[in-house]
Amino acid sequence: MKALLSVSFLLIITVSVSHAQPTPPQTDPRHYEIISAVSAERLERDITALANFGTRHTLSDTTSDTRGIGAARRWIKTQFEQIAKECGGCLEVSWLRNTVKGDPKTRIKKDTEIVSVMAIQRGSVHPNRYIIMSGDIDSRVTDVLNATSDSPGANDNATGMAGAMEAARVLSKYQFPTSIIYVGLSGEEQGLFGGKYMAQVAKEQNWDIVGVLNNDMIGNIEGIDGVIDNRTFRIFSEPTPVTETERERRMRRFYGGEVDGISRQLARYVHRQTTTYMPEMNPMLIYRLDRFGRGGHHRPFNDEGFAGIRIMEAHENYNRQHQDIRKENGIEYGDVLSGVDFDYCKKLTAVNAIALAGIAWAPLQPKNVKIGGAVRPSTTLRWDKTDDTNLAGYKVYWRETTSPQWEYSRYVGNVNEFTLEGIVIDNYLFGVTAVGKDGNESVVAFPSGLIRR
Repeated sequence: MKALLSVSFLLIITVSVSHAQPTPPQTDPRHYEIISAVSAERLERDITALANFGTRHTLSDTTSDTRGIGAARRWIKTQFEQIAKECGGCLEVSWLRNTVKGDPKTRIKKDTEIVSVMAIQRGSVHPNRYIIMSGDIDSRVTDVLNATSDSPGANDNATGMAGAMEAARVLSKYQFPTSIIYVGLSGEEQGLFGGKYMAQVAKEQNWDIVGVLNNDMIGNIEGIDGVIDNRTFRIFSEPTPVTETERERRMRRFYGGEVDGISRQLARYVHRQTTTYMPEMNPMLIYRLDRFGRGGHHRPFNDEGFAGIRIMEAHENYNRQHQDIRKENGIEYGDVLSGVDFDYCKKLTAVNAIALAGIAWAPLQPKNVKIGGAVRPSTTLRWDKTDDTNLAGYKVYWRETTSPQWEYSRYVGNVNEFTLEGIVIDNYLFGVTAVGKDGNESVVAFPSGLIRR
């Protein structure tokens, strides 16, 4: 009898274990490999090469092989092509060209061709789904129309451009289900023209863009405020899409989500990836589209309804930004190589690389997330399951309404509905992610509708 009971007990244990859903790993060790592979030496080489073109002003020389934006963009294209060659053709390298009509009232006085450089690492499963890293090609001095004076643009924005190329070198060693785009955008200083055109192309061709990581100045650690800091960086994001409907605005008034738009969720994703894999870094979530009254190349994508954020240094030095190269009253002005910390640029490039990789490896974000729980002692979330072979299951997140980052989470398995018992809907904000078998998660999906009982 004891033997039979023992066998029965073992059978029960075996059946229970066989039906249990394994919890995916908390981290993916490949991200540590990616961080280690980013090279400060290669970044220094590329930033130096870009600065040595003298000026990369949008209206500068396009025919010289050694000076001006034409030489710079051709060199960037050859770098992407070399990376493509080394990875067996894994990058599709091309120009993005459009002509901006001249207008005496703007920063483009004559008809000008705006030429950006794009490299696509095509996804194996979702080729039309993209996560994008951008840097700017162009530079400027004090006079925004001065296209001839030396304008090395070492930090603004050779660092962001070099970061995009270095991320391509590192990530081209891996394969991803989702496509990654590395792009150098032109015309930023004259009016965000490169980004505007790329966002329009994306809209017209129905690109499924998860988000844009715009890198603009990722190499300065000594601020005009006197602070020297090689670990802190800022992530700018706007709260809600400017393209939302009146119905969506009305729902937010009653159900919340004032700081939970798609760009804000992308910013939180970068923050979480950084604190998970690079805990020595200090990411700052800045609840603002960009610096006070200023703009960057993520904004045109936001204007078209895509998620987009700006990643940049924490402490700007305005003596080195948009300045003629000179020395006045003992102060040196100009955006030259001596103002760039290449190790810091390496860190922020790694931040981008693990964010790109995490999103590109993750399953598709859950769709049609709905929520319910009014006047009940529990909160229920429901979503549409995705058809993804890498999917392990889903995770529910929640946080205090005043918290900037998701605080609590629970892995709930491969289901399409879950109830958090004892969690009152009035007191928290909620979201859902798809979790891969390798531990990578999608960006959090915030509820967009209500569960009707």
